[in-house]
Amino acid sequence: MSGNGFGNTYIMKNERTPFAQALKACATIAATLLFSAGLLAESPDAFERGLLINETLRIDYMFTGTDKTAEVSLCQMSRTDGWYGRRVNMDKVPVLGNGNITMRDASTGKILYTNSFSTLFQEWQTSEEASRIKKSFENSFFVPMPGVKAEVRVTLFDLFNNEICSYTHIVDPSDILIRRSGQHPPMHKYLLRSGKSEEKIDIAFVSEGYSEKEMRTFFRDAANGMDALLEHEPFRSMKDRFNFVAIFIPSRDSGISIPHEGLWYDTAVGSSFDTFYSERYLTTLKIFKLHDALSGVPYEHLIILANTENYGGGGIYNSYTLTSAHHSTFRPVLVHEFGHSFGALGDEYYYDDQFVNYYYKGTEPWEQNLTTLADFESKWKDMISDTAQPFPTPVDWSEDAEHIGLYEGGGYMSRGVYRACVNCRMKTNEAPQFCPVCRRAISRIIDFNTVEAK
Repeated sequence: MSGNGFGNTYIMKNERTPFAQALKACATIAATLLFSAGLLAESPDAFERGLLINETLRIDYMFTGTDKTAEVSLCQMSRTDGWYGRRVNMDKVPVLGNGNITMRDASTGKILYTNSFSTLFQEWQTSEEASRIKKSFENSFFVPMPGVKAEVRVTLFDLFNNEICSYTHIVDPSDILIRRSGQHPPMHKYLLRSGKSEEKIDIAFVSEGYSEKEMRTFFRDAANGMDALLEHEPFRSMKDRFNFVAIFIPSRDSGISIPHEGLWYDTAVGSSFDTFYSERYLTTLKIFKLHDALSGVPYEHLIILANTENYGGGGIYNSYTLTSAHHSTFRPVLVHEFGHSFGALGDEYYYDDQFVNYYYKGTEPWEQNLTTLADFESKWKDMISDTAQPFPTPVDWSEDAEHIGLYEGGGYMSRGVYRACVNCRMKTNEAPQFCPVCRRAISRIIDFNTVEAK
């Protein structure tokens, strides 16, 4: 199970937004993103000009709703020394995602920072439970601390990339109720330090369900997880762009909660299996608790290691990866889930058992490894060398595993969604590597976070 945060939706199986409306919405969003990188974009020297401060502002929100409604509300804000997020392309997003947070100079309207994301709340909105009850989910986002009054806007999109909910508020850097945090960082050690946090992508491994006595076990598991990532391209050849740190947060109990077995444990970040009643879907809803525990250590992306032999995991774009550390498939599952949370990739497998479809004809997925052919030009069309091959590309497991075509089936759907290769790390645990399309997509994410676009 992945859980890469598919958009919040009020569309049920037999309900459809007209394709023309969906395409118009896509065009509007694309134009907005393009414009945000142009005239209303602040220059990279915003720190030098005092528009941004070398601190991190954490903003906690509550996302509340049903399958048909969504509401965002502000909970609290806190600040820590040092901004460890990207310092390039701060006015752009690499992919649309299921949501966006944008901070502007309140007096000029120029973008100081923007980022895209997905959330567990939006995925829950596609579940059967969301058609019956209303729920709230915690979400935390990190932006550079503004040096001037700033306007922050959070926007959520549905499965057709339509904007369905937004919330705007002002951040005043002189506000005395923005809590100061990070003075007491947790136990941590670096597994790989390629350079200053300001210049590198900081990946943190976090312990979950490890008792005080199991600290050494966690650090070994974290090193194993890092090695698994660095065995895969493009992480292997681009590892000098990363710092890896292991952060030990002890749990009162050893193990992970498994509700369908009646097992509940008191753990560091309160994770459990059975998310959305799916036995192997392992997530945490305690987002505030998670980030409170990590405050004071530089990190941008999280890999939470669960001290269990039970199979499962989850990955949510620009939120976290969470995976079982002691199952035999730990290494491939970790890499797969990180493909979601870091690489913004979609699942390439399919069961046709979802409560609602996630992808629709006429709306192009924002995940770079899936297409409905609504805008195939923006995907891997340029990577197909055999233009005479039949469509869809027939599955032939004896052919070159990296043959690029249009294989039908992906995004949990056997029809109408296409992937690039017959197999990939985003499809099965047995695939040895990411396919060429996924490798390129991840490389672009790495470059986006470390190299200023020309």
